[in-house]
Amino acid sequence: MNQLDEINGGVSRCSAFDFEQSWYEILTDEEKILIDSNSVSIDFKKGETVCKRGAFASHIFFLEEGLVKVYLEEKTKNLIITLYKKNSLLGLSAIFNGNDKLPYSIATYTDSSIRMIDMQIFKQLLMQNSGFSYHIINLLNESTSQIYGRFFSLTQKQLHGRLADILLCFSHRIFLSDSFDLPLSRADLGDLTGMSTESVIRIMKEFKDDGLIDMHGKQIHLLDIGRLERISEFG
Repeated sequence: MNQLDEINGGVSRCSAFDFEQSWYEILTDEEKILIDSNSVSIDFKKGETVCKRGAFASHIFFLEEGLVKVYLEEKTKNLIITLYKKNSLLGLSAIFNGNDKLPYSIATYTDSSIRMIDMQIFKQLLMQNSGFSYHIINLLNESTSQIYGRFFSLTQKQLHGRLADILLCFSHRIFLSDSFDLPLSRADLGDLTGMSTESVIRIMKEFKDDGLIDMHGKQIHLLDIGRLERISEFG
């Protein structure tokens, strides 16, 4: 299934692609020293807020370890835009002329380590290193494509298709396994799929009763990938 197929009806991607080539390795030795001397690594506990929407965009965030969510906050409901795992850059969408605010909030799902890189230094490297700039453009384009898929899923698919999307994304893109410990609550799954917590619980039970998944506490095992993919595609 190609990228366009995914956007227009295939598996929605809850997480942007993790490129094999590290952005850090593209930098020269002098540029690496510049990054190292203008960044700091901070450990966050599970459930902690990394940054808030509307705060000054003073840093780029590099997720060294852990799993985080990027989301929009409202008074009674949040919308999770995407998830990021280890080796991901966050905050790139705040880099454009005339902007000085973060467009979203970030919080941790697991204990995480995040390197905070000075925004001005990051912009300087974008100006002087064309290979680095090209890599960042690729990351931004992949993120945009992923958000298109999320938008299609949330607006065009029924509830069963949305939940199948997310379970498949966890398996194929986050945990790389058909069995995984889900660090999200049912309420978090609701925010991620645009559903109520009650709907998430009901459909998860239906999937289990139908032999699509097995659940033991936080442990989830996808038993029938083919049927889940069909539900995702036609849901």
